[in-house]
Amino acid sequence: MSNSDVRQKRLGRLLDRLAARVLICDGAVGTMLYNKGVYINQNFEALNLSKPSLVQEVHAEYVKAGADIIETNTFGANRLKLEAAGLADKAADINRAGARLAREAAGDCAFVAGSIGPSGESRWRGTPVDRKHLGAVFGEQAAALAEGGVDLFILETFADLAELLAAIEAVRAVSGLPIIAQARFADAERTDLGYTVEEVTKALDRAPAEVVGFNCGIGPATALEVLERMRALTTKPICVQPNAGLPQEFDNRSIYLSTPEYMAVYAGRMIQKGAAIVGGCCGTTPAHIRQIRAQAKALQPASTIQAALLDEMKTGEVARPAPAETQSRFAAKLRAGTFVVSVEMDPPIGSDPTKTLASAKALVGTRVDAINIADGPRAMARMSPLALALRVRDELGIEPIVHYCCRDRNILAIQADLLGAHSLGIHNMLAITGDPPRLGNYPEAAAVFDVDSIGLVRIVRKLNAGMDLAGSPIGPPTKFFVGVGANPGAIDLDREIFRLEQKVAAGAEYVLTQPVYDVRLFEQFIRRTAHLRVPVLVGILPLVSSRNAEFLHKEIPGMQIPDPIRERMRKAGSGPDARKEGLAIAREALRECAPMAQGVYIMPPFNRADLALEVLDVLG
Repeated sequence: MSNSDVRQKRLGRLLDRLAARVLICDGAVGTMLYNKGVYINQNFEALNLSKPSLVQEVHAEYVKAGADIIETNTFGANRLKLEAAGLADKAADINRAGARLAREAAGDCAFVAGSIGPSGESRWRGTPVDRKHLGAVFGEQAAALAEGGVDLFILETFADLAELLAAIEAVRAVSGLPIIAQARFADAERTDLGYTVEEVTKALDRAPAEVVGFNCGIGPATALEVLERMRALTTKPICVQPNAGLPQEFDNRSIYLSTPEYMAVYAGRMIQKGAAIVGGCCGTTPAHIRQIRAQAKALQPASTIQAALLDEMKTGEVARPAPAETQSRFAAKLRAGTFVVSVEMDPPIGSDPTKTLASAKALVGTRVDAINIADGPRAMARMSPLALALRVRDELGIEPIVHYCCRDRNILAIQADLLGAHSLGIHNMLAITGDPPRLGNYPEAAAVFDVDSIGLVRIVRKLNAGMDLAGSPIGPPTKFFVGVGANPGAIDLDREIFRLEQKVAAGAEYVLTQPVYDVRLFEQFIRRTAHLRVPVLVGILPLVSSRNAEFLHKEIPGMQIPDPIRERMRKAGSGPDARKEGLAIAREALRECAPMAQGVYIMPPFNRADLALEVLDVLG
């Protein structure tokens, strides 16, 4: 295989992985070497030759922590920086060795990124860049790293945009491997040389780098602000590697105070805001990366079983929808084009559903067609939704829609639960991925996430075809009527629609949306998903206070409440006035969205069925 073929294969593999899920980069190599007893007066890059086993030990710890990308110990291994240590003539050897050490530690578990930092030459902004000179410096380093076996390059911690662009040009001149190009910001506005976030992002968007981003300099909270600004200016994948907070000086030592748990919380927010690669810089350790990895897995489940599900769908066993009247009354109405109404009820925290059933009883005899039973919302330990669904159906006579999330079950338990539910006559279900455990009251609980909601729909489709996931007959096919969720206000709407397309292709038969407050976003969503031809129920959640609105906006994954709506709630304050305003907002949204939807899905706070009915009054 030629070098060109190898490069194309590595580029394709990286881009495929980025398209499938968020990747996790490693943390600080220098921090770990320092923690292992290497004093700062030594040249860390020279350790690739003098103490290779120590360097490889650091790489191995990051791989074990779950890093998808590890960086070579070559950040300062260019000829100019090494000259100060009398090692300029060893530049190529140090880089080749650094690449080989990382390559051996990574094996087939991780990509190896050749780390290239600034040249070390000081320059005022506006001073012309000597591209020929820098081209030789960075080109020599990149060529040696490529020879050593890296999969990609990561140009990092550049405060000088002109130098970063010169480095990209130099690397591209000697190699076609993928490039991650990262600036270093001093704060949420600009680099140390005064380049703004906007200037940097627009320049990198035009440059021949596959991934853009930033690292070092700032902690995770500020990094989130920068990410939001960058995301609005480029369609390229973004890599974010903040420090573990800003360093504090104690006894002549720089101490980074951001804990692994704190970093993981912000990593989750970065993923939700569109980061494609998340890792750490100064002060971060394998403990930080392990927590970040767990957070990413909770938000985006592993794809191994997803791949298996894709393979098994190629065998041709496709479920034909069962006659609607044999599935449920809810299914029959939706297929007939009737406008339907569903109201959500959360199961109780304890074993007594008396209060929940009493509230739901108010819906009997109204135009409500079904009651949605949530499954451990916000990762809280609650009664089984299946148990409550049976009580609702048998005692109130209203059809339930059982939410089923993938967080807590592997593929064996999923199939067992579904077959059991079907045997009890529960046919309406909503396939959801589920909130990560860290959001709830058991943050240390293990998340399974064998599949996400797309994989769950494929499993249901298989059961509806009369066989289990392994292809073994199960007897008569099931008759599940399966729906999925979608978020019209998603930050990355293209990705949201792409996932919805996957859900429908897998077999989803209807869609329930996240709460809608901006009718324009819902209109855009309906227009862009019209080709899917599946019924959409618009989500409506009446707000009860300003505090409620702020909590939903900031703390609940997938929820975005527009500034004007939150401002209306702020002015209303709390108490009856706030509830009245929240109800007015919900009624306005439903009135405007109803003509574009085939139903409404109301999520009343605190199981307040009376609020749901007040919202419905607007339909006449």
